[in-house]
Amino acid sequence: MKRPTGTPKRTGRSPVADKRSFSRPPDGKKPGVKRHKLRPPRRGNAVVRAIVGTITLIWRIVWGSLWRLAMVMFLIVGAASAYYYSGLPDPEDLFDARARGSVTMLDREGRVFAWRGETFGTVTSDKIAPVLREAVVATEDRRFYGHLGLSPRGIASAIKINLAEGRGPLEGNGGSTITQQVAKLLCLGETFDPIRWKNEAEFEADCRVGSLWRKVKEVPFAFALEAKYSKDDILNIYMNRSYLGAGARGFEAASQRYFNKPATDVTPAEAAMLAGLLKAPSYYAPTANLQRAQDRADVILRLMHEQGYLDDTELANAEAHPAVLSRAASARAGGYFADWVMETGPGFLTSETTEDVTIKTTFDQQIQRAAERAVKRIFDEKVKDGSKAQVAVVVMSADGAVRAMIGGRDTTVNGAFNRAIQAKRQTGSSFKPFVYAAALEAGHSPSDTVNDGPLTIRMPGGRSWSPKNYTRRYYGPVSLTDALKRSLNTATIRVQESVGRDAVRRVAHDFGIVSNLTTSPSLGLGASEATLLELTGAYAGIRNGGTSVAPYGLQELRIKGDDQPLMGQTGGMGERVISQRAAGQLIYMMQQVIGSGTGTRAQLGERPAAGKTGTTSSYRDAWFVGFTEQYVTGVWMGYDDNTPLKGVTGGGLPAEIWQAVMGEIHEGLPVLPLSTVSPDGSGIIMSQGQGTPKVVTSGSADDPLAAALAGVMNGVDNQQRAAQSGGQVITAPTEVGGGAPRTPGASTSASSDDALSRALDGILGGN
Repeated sequence: MKRPTGTPKRTGRSPVADKRSFSRPPDGKKPGVKRHKLRPPRRGNAVVRAIVGTITLIWRIVWGSLWRLAMVMFLIVGAASAYYYSGLPDPEDLFDARARGSVTMLDREGRVFAWRGETFGTVTSDKIAPVLREAVVATEDRRFYGHLGLSPRGIASAIKINLAEGRGPLEGNGGSTITQQVAKLLCLGETFDPIRWKNEAEFEADCRVGSLWRKVKEVPFAFALEAKYSKDDILNIYMNRSYLGAGARGFEAASQRYFNKPATDVTPAEAAMLAGLLKAPSYYAPTANLQRAQDRADVILRLMHEQGYLDDTELANAEAHPAVLSRAASARAGGYFADWVMETGPGFLTSETTEDVTIKTTFDQQIQRAAERAVKRIFDEKVKDGSKAQVAVVVMSADGAVRAMIGGRDTTVNGAFNRAIQAKRQTGSSFKPFVYAAALEAGHSPSDTVNDGPLTIRMPGGRSWSPKNYTRRYYGPVSLTDALKRSLNTATIRVQESVGRDAVRRVAHDFGIVSNLTTSPSLGLGASEATLLELTGAYAGIRNGGTSVAPYGLQELRIKGDDQPLMGQTGGMGERVISQRAAGQLIYMMQQVIGSGTGTRAQLGERPAAGKTGTTSSYRDAWFVGFTEQYVTGVWMGYDDNTPLKGVTGGGLPAEIWQAVMGEIHEGLPVLPLSTVSPDGSGIIMSQGQGTPKVVTSGSADDPLAAALAGVMNGVDNQQRAAQSGGQVITAPTEVGGGAPRTPGASTSASSDDALSRALDGILGGN
């Protein structure tokens, strides 16, 4: 059978196809055919679609930028924190923030009375009173133990408060954590550069500037602190470096300064007062205003109560018993004295010291307070309200040890103008004792006679000078004692011209008037200037028998912790200026000034005293300087601008102030006589008050020298004394129409052969 050719006609399934297994998709569509899903019809107009699209695009851009920026900032902050972290030392090395040391001053009893510089005392949070640590945390950073260096809630709250009070967001409350404040105290790790900064104060002031850039820099530094140190370490740095007013750096120093106790022993009220100082140390310092400091402490106590640190009973007790200053802190005595001591010591151990220094001084707090009370009483009673008149007072022992100093009416200031040591004023008649000291040393006697009458002195260049007495009266021939007692000008100038101005200048200078002394005839009337300290020290030389003294306040200086002092006493007894006989006679004459002369307002009852008034010719200065057996005191009164005093002379208010001060400081002390020499030089007089003196001898009965002196002095014939007491008439050699010049030392009444001198020559002649 022939096979068919050509393409067969398919009328059914392919036999091959029949062998395939087909599985149809569930949707019934043929495989291999691409279908396009139909989109839902768009709704809305093109404007809406454009807005939505734009917002979406912006959001995507912002979000993308933000997380990228955040990542960059995180890396920058992390790198900065790591940098700061690598430079942080051990926490103990950051406790003491001072560039200078401190000076602590002790009085003659060894008690602290003044501080200079910034005092410091190390304290750690584990050794401090818990209530003080709690007060600091409650006041400065209640979330301190829960954050990592920053408190966003605190910052937001501070910004809100600042804006509500009309300030800028970063002005006023800063919302800084304690960690951030430590960063600021550490100046963000910067150290003082003397080339860039004028001084440490300027450097620290710049560190405290709260600019935005500095706030930004605080963030990584705060993170570094938190990473490097524990919370207690950070708190320790804060509590040691913080300045708390009155020169106290750190809470230990502040506790000692204000309460005279360590920081471990403070009460809740005291802790609150200390913590309150952190906001404004100088403003809230209790030494500046105790009531203001107590009010601030009440705010802190309530914060502590709200945060659970104090219960109701503790709060009530603390508010009922507010913190008060220690006796030394409240007295604030010795400001002028302390300033003077700082000046007398070497700068590298006082004002510029880099060490903590302790100085033992001659200061007596009881005498200082007594002097301040006396001055205040006189001014309250005798001086008009609103008067600008000033006063200065110096109290010292006969050896020059200064016990008290008042440099102005405001006795609570430090660093103020000290009129006792800085004001050089004309001394007036208070200079006259040095004229008579020169005369007595030259051989004159208190009984010598000098004429008190009109006087004209020829001056260089053909000029002439004619002094006049204060009363414009003249008394004719008077004794030297009367001339000094009445403060007669013409008589004093005649004595000066007789002994020579050079001799007067030498005596005054050797006694301690180191200011420039004039060479003109007005020298004897106090035309030259001197400070109150100089003049009082010179009178101390008279009081101790003619030996000069250098006033001093520093007794011993040592570095804190050292056993051996670096310095000892800076002054004291010096060289003999006039003989003991001349000094004793001068003391006798100065006693008469108070007894019946120009200084009667200075009388101390039965207590013997000697002194001299002083008033300048223009009434710009009034003085009274005098002494008892125990103390030497000088008083000056005047105006800072040299305005003349109205109705005030040295024998008036200055004498009354002197009497009030000496009365206060001698209360309870025994009445001791002054050792003087009788007018004829025959013996030592131990005066009893203003009464009749009697001739005795100092020393015990067993002393052969004293016994011999007593025998000679008491055996002097009274008629011989009377004959000697007539004295010699003194005239000024340069006086117009005056007598012939007198040779110094030619006195007929009290010379080297007087009774006392003969007794000494007889006793000592065989030695």
